[in-house]
Amino acid sequence: MLSLLDRRSLSPPGYLKLEPAAPPVADMPTAAPSVSLAIPTQRRPEGLALAARSTFRQTGVDLARLELVIVDNDQVPSAEPVARQLAAEAPFPVRYTHEPAPGVANARNVALAAASGDLIAFLDDDEEASPGWLAALIETQRRCDADVVFGPVRARAPVLTPHRPYLEQFFSREGPPETGIIAHAYGCGDSLVRRAALPHPTQPFSPLRNEVGGEDDQLFGVMGKAGARFAWAHEALVYEDPIPDRLTLSYALARAFAYGQGPTYACATADPPNWLGVARWMAIGLAQTAVFGAFAAWQWLTRAPHRAFAFDRAARGAGKVLFGGPFKQRFYGRSAG
Repeated sequence: MLSLLDRRSLSPPGYLKLEPAAPPVADMPTAAPSVSLAIPTQRRPEGLALAARSTFRQTGVDLARLELVIVDNDQVPSAEPVARQLAAEAPFPVRYTHEPAPGVANARNVALAAASGDLIAFLDDDEEASPGWLAALIETQRRCDADVVFGPVRARAPVLTPHRPYLEQFFSREGPPETGIIAHAYGCGDSLVRRAALPHPTQPFSPLRNEVGGEDDQLFGVMGKAGARFAWAHEALVYEDPIPDRLTLSYALARAFAYGQGPTYACATADPPNWLGVARWMAIGLAQTAVFGAFAAWQWLTRAPHRAFAFDRAARGAGKVLFGGPFKQRFYGRSAG
């Protein structure tokens, strides 16, 4: 049975709590930290359902310590019917909230505001978690005393997709072959964050990154400078199914260009700006563009089957040089219509 739904008594605005019957509080363990599973979504009902249901099948974890937080980042609450259906199936409470202001940083911040867990596990709405995903993240966090834990992502593309090997590698995340402490951060999808380590408990992602992305890179960079511990959970595997519109060479190269812009842009917008860093990254970018641009041109002329990889390296190099102003890329934060 679902509990009564009362928007008026809930916060933040648009928040909707959907939860199945829970065991008495006295029967619930208190030793382990509580975990909120956060899935931001925007007009992907099938992907949302697949991602959410993969969290229902998690093994090796105490389901009584979990909750699922769904943030609907559409202008209208289009994901609410799916959230209601998922709540009827879920083995733990489901929290749904509607954030109409478009932007990936907005959606992640609202997820944190709605979540009650000590640990926040982020999963994207185009990902499917393996059964041992969450247990691996939690165990790695405990063993390494980590502030953020990341896991591998394995992309899946249809067999007949042009440039399939490149695109699957592009959307995948590979890391160390073994679990343990790492020196750098990865992206937010497939991660476990200790709330107490965040620089702000509910608004750590910069709204300035709503359109361009990289809000997670910026946050984890700030945390790293403050002494945060990062860890890698080799067994915390998720599968990613990019939407068809993204499984194109033009989209991937535009993203590669934007990724290249990241380090130069970060130096230019630091407080105070790191102009020496800007010069260094631009010099690296020029060298990469020259070397890989020439190689990519040769591979294009010879129709080499794996030429996309060279184009990718050239695009990342160009992004380090052309990092702002009219070259700013926008992939998020746009409403439909």
